[in-house]
Amino acid sequence: MVYVVSDIHGYPLEKFKEHLSSTGFSDDDFLYVLGDVIDRGTDGIKILRWLAELPNAELILGNHEAMMLSCSFLFEEITDDSVSMLNDDSIGAFSDWMLNGGEQTLSALKDLSNEERSDILHYLCDAPLYEAITVNDRDFLLTHSGLGSFDKNKKLSAYKEHDFLRTRPTTDTVYFDDIITVFGHTPTFVYGEQYRGKALKTKTWINIDAGAAAGHPPMILRLDDMKEFYFE
Repeated sequence: MVYVVSDIHGYPLEKFKEHLSSTGFSDDDFLYVLGDVIDRGTDGIKILRWLAELPNAELILGNHEAMMLSCSFLFEEITDDSVSMLNDDSIGAFSDWMLNGGEQTLSALKDLSNEERSDILHYLCDAPLYEAITVNDRDFLLTHSGLGSFDKNKKLSAYKEHDFLRTRPTTDTVYFDDIITVFGHTPTFVYGEQYRGKALKTKTWINIDAGAAAGHPPMILRLDDMKEFYFE
């Protein structure tokens, strides 16, 4: 079975493990996490380290992980002095990250050794921007935020990083006819209160960001039967 979740945003790790286990997820299954594991909540770094050790899981890069990577100059040693010595470009990247909920993540990174921070950096550098998979003869494209500047005739390799990380499709946006695009990034309640805490489906795409950043439990989608799992 193939499971997908997005935008966990530091949700408590042990609670997320309980939710995942309750879906029937086992060592024989596979989990895709569509980015934004970190920031806002407290357990983002714990979740990253857990995922990095999980052989049957893959992280697809989200814009919050990309913001953390843009501040990789902090990874060798995170101190008040190192933060105070940033240049203009570094200050811009650092400010953008902090303004978007990075303080919790930075605090957790401070508690790690240089080697542990380096391991996280390498793990994120290896994270892809998308995955194209087939489950039960049905094709899926998994990304963090959908596809910006979409053209059905354009190769995926021709898209820019921000097209995968920072686009916000409307309910009128149409993607591939024969591929279901699955993503998060935009909490579904942004599209209307009727979607709060739930997935949003159109004919060509599914948004599974149930709003963990706003206090809602993340939802999990099983691609084999398109079953949606929700939690208290």
